[in-house]
Amino acid sequence: MRRHEAREVILRLLYRLEFKDAPLEDLLAEEDLDDQADFIRERLAGILAHRREIDGIIDRRAEGWGIDRLAAVDRNILRLGIYELLYTDVPPEVVIDEAVELAKAYGTENAPRFINGILDRVWKEGIPGGSEAG
Repeated sequence: MRRHEAREVILRLLYRLEFKDAPLEDLLAEEDLDDQADFIRERLAGILAHRREIDGIIDRRAEGWGIDRLAAVDRNILRLGIYELLYTDVPPEVVIDEAVELAKAYGTENAPRFINGILDRVWKEGIPGGSEAG
């Protein structure tokens, strides 16, 4: 499995967690994690651990679209992208490109441009470790 496909699994699991109160391990057991199990688990655990900070960042940058008004898929693409920008060593250009590709495939009509704009701002503002969130 390629990393892009692993990110699709992460997006699918984040989306399911919005509507299903189930232990993460139960949801993971329902997926074929292939050789990306560690990558998927690390990303999901990190996103969930930093969700409050990440959601605050999204909320402040969504300009008129609070986090609760965003489509669930778009919101979760942003969560993954912001987590990767702030807490991993994936090059920012790769993070943004991957998020935009997910938005093209799964997001709302305007999601690719919207997600690109927010992630680009977060990257250029250089929010260290989400410290501005809260």
